[in-house]
Amino acid sequence: MATVLKYFTVYFLSGLKFVFGPTFGVANDLPVIAIIILTSLGMMTTIYLFTFFGEEIHGFFQRFRKNKKVFTNKSRRFVKIWKKFGLKGLCLLTPLLLTPPGGGLLVNLIGAKKKDILKWMWISAVLWSTIITLILKYAFWLVEDFIPS
Repeated sequence: MATVLKYFTVYFLSGLKFVFGPTFGVANDLPVIAIIILTSLGMMTTIYLFTFFGEEIHGFFQRFRKNKKVFTNKSRRFVKIWKKFGLKGLCLLTPLLLTPPGGGLLVNLIGAKKKDILKWMWISAVLWSTIITLILKYAFWLVEDFIPS
């Protein structure tokens, strides 16, 4: 039962903060392919939720905000990122910088097509989960000589 909990934790953490999933998976010595798959699925679960229920989620939180300003530093930053990188760039930055909830909400609020969002987020999730997992799993031999025994 403990193993199932480890797999679920990788899945769950990846939906909140992408890097935490591979880190937890490698720390608990899970198989590389399982970490990659669960990390991608965890992120994409969050993306699917925000893609299909993003307006409702945004509306729910907007009810609690008073004095809503249209132009804030945060909204200006998002527009700047969107103009500079576009949908593909935002999708590729989501796992590393924006987190799955932040990136998912942002690309949906800007109004990109759902089909394109899902396609590029899947590519990003698989790409980054593979890279991060392999680095965490196999790059320690590079610094092994520098760690005191």
